[in-house]
Amino acid sequence: MKKKYKFLDNINFPSDIKSISQSDLKILANEVRQEMIEVVSETGGHLGAGLGVVELTVALHYIFNTPNDKLIWDVGHQTYPHKILTGRKDRIRTLRKAGGLSGFTKRSESEYDPFGAAHSSTSISSALGIAVANKLSNKSDNIIAVIGDGAMSAGMAYEAMNNAGATKTKIIVILNDNDMSIAKPVGAMRTYLAKILSGKLYFSFRETVKLIISAFSKRFSKKAGKAEDFLRSVVTGGTLFSSMGFYYIGPIDGHDMNDLVSVLKNAKEINYDGPIMIHIKTEKGKGYKYAEKSLDKYHGVTKFNINTGVQEKSKSNTPSYTKVFANTLVKHAEKDSKIIGVTAAMPSGTGMDIFGEKFPLRMFDVGIAEQHAVTFAAGLATEGYKPYAAIYSTFLQRAYDQVVHDVAIQSLPVRFAIDRAGLVGADGPTHAGSFDITYLSTLPNFVVMAASDESELVKMINTSVDINDKPSAFRYPRGNGVGLELPGINEKLELGKGRIIKEGKKIALISFGARLNECLIACESLKKKGVNITLVDARFVKPLDENLIWQLATDHEAIITIEEGSIGGFGSHVGHFLNDKNLLDNNLKYRSMILPDRFIEHDKPDLMYKYAGLDSNNIEIKILDTLNSKIIIKKTN
Repeated sequence: MKKKYKFLDNINFPSDIKSISQSDLKILANEVRQEMIEVVSETGGHLGAGLGVVELTVALHYIFNTPNDKLIWDVGHQTYPHKILTGRKDRIRTLRKAGGLSGFTKRSESEYDPFGAAHSSTSISSALGIAVANKLSNKSDNIIAVIGDGAMSAGMAYEAMNNAGATKTKIIVILNDNDMSIAKPVGAMRTYLAKILSGKLYFSFRETVKLIISAFSKRFSKKAGKAEDFLRSVVTGGTLFSSMGFYYIGPIDGHDMNDLVSVLKNAKEINYDGPIMIHIKTEKGKGYKYAEKSLDKYHGVTKFNINTGVQEKSKSNTPSYTKVFANTLVKHAEKDSKIIGVTAAMPSGTGMDIFGEKFPLRMFDVGIAEQHAVTFAAGLATEGYKPYAAIYSTFLQRAYDQVVHDVAIQSLPVRFAIDRAGLVGADGPTHAGSFDITYLSTLPNFVVMAASDESELVKMINTSVDINDKPSAFRYPRGNGVGLELPGINEKLELGKGRIIKEGKKIALISFGARLNECLIACESLKKKGVNITLVDARFVKPLDENLIWQLATDHEAIITIEEGSIGGFGSHVGHFLNDKNLLDNNLKYRSMILPDRFIEHDKPDLMYKYAGLDSNNIEIKILDTLNSKIIIKKTN
């Protein structure tokens, strides 16, 4: 039964919040927090970060006139309270479900989401762009960006701040500090001074002093400026931000509603041409004791019991691909001291936490800094070490120039462990690993592998250990394996060699990656209909097994490739080879099955693959269509 709330039941849009007295905002915040806990316990999703910004969310919508004033959330995984207050309360239990609300901000979902985000550290850049656009259009709307301290570890945030500090354009950046020790603990005096420094009186006095000293010598002016900067750095601790051109305020308690409202009100009303940084201290998981005690386990959660905090466990008895990778790498590292682990703020997501527990001096979490992670790994490789850069496919996109310039051109043996390959479910298109096959396989002298199951993943890791003259990558999906026994660490693959799974007639189906099991289901179904298929696990897109493809082309009437990636990947390489060797001139039919040319919205992974046309039923249809068979199968996408 849905809870009854004193204030939240009557809040549908931010304009409704303004009818509440400031003294009652804390009650509203508590109701929003409770509703969010209830919702995420049913839907799963990101919990800790959202709980930490409840008061901030209420205060922002109370003070600013959204959606005219633009509120931009970095990453967007902390925006569930924002969604509850911006016309989406009645749909909040559809969060991350098919046809429901996104787990991140999304422009097409609401006018209160002025910029879509799911990768970090984009908020200041986009906010500055919107602010400059408004300035050019003579608009006076406020532009506010909320960025976490974790996202501040990415270089893009500093690039944006550097640019913002050089402009005469007002934006308000709120640094949500919930982990890193950027400043000393919040105290009453610091909060009081933050209010003073953000107030009209201080700004007016500051500008008046500037006008007075401008009439005197440059020498006096310099000294006055230095004195003010020194005073502000002592008072607020904002030396770094001040040096980048930001007017720094804080830190303040991000859970004290009165302080938040006062400082935000001052920042809104001040006529200041330039960027303002408001530093708030918050607690991740605030208000839910289980999340407060175990921040890592409650950052992203499955459905859970509110009373006990116990999360639903996977029903699969097979290990996840991530754990298979981590445990296999640990076994190799026990024998090879040159193996190093590198990740970009995703130690638990990539399994590098397991590696780090065993080898704390050989695992490096560099923060949300994929560009740095790749070039850091390249530096390690120049000195004879064997770095494994474990990065999600979607995040590795952020470091493509480094992959090309710092790794590939120099043929440095960096090993890329690419987790979350293919479609990933509830996180949707922003986190899907759709493009890595294409963007890596275009690079010269690069080994690119894709695991069809957990056993193959182990063999690919084993193989990568000995690739010492060039970069290599192996990709694997989110979720659990298919239940195969794992080989030992000495079982390796011959570079560029695929394997034949089943031998049939007329048509050869070549799978690259984790669609192999769906191919097997399709083959078994077709066998009952009298159609026997040759099924191949390609294993490699680079180097391509040209001998095997030549053999398949000469022995069959048709070849079909299938992969969990976009155009330009495995199928494109096979098609180029067939065409280049004139193998298509002999009435050979060639078809490729790839992800469609559109972004696929969040859903359960198996349903996403169905919509993408890459499930077993669609594989059957493609095979029969290629053979011009009269057997009819109902199309499913």
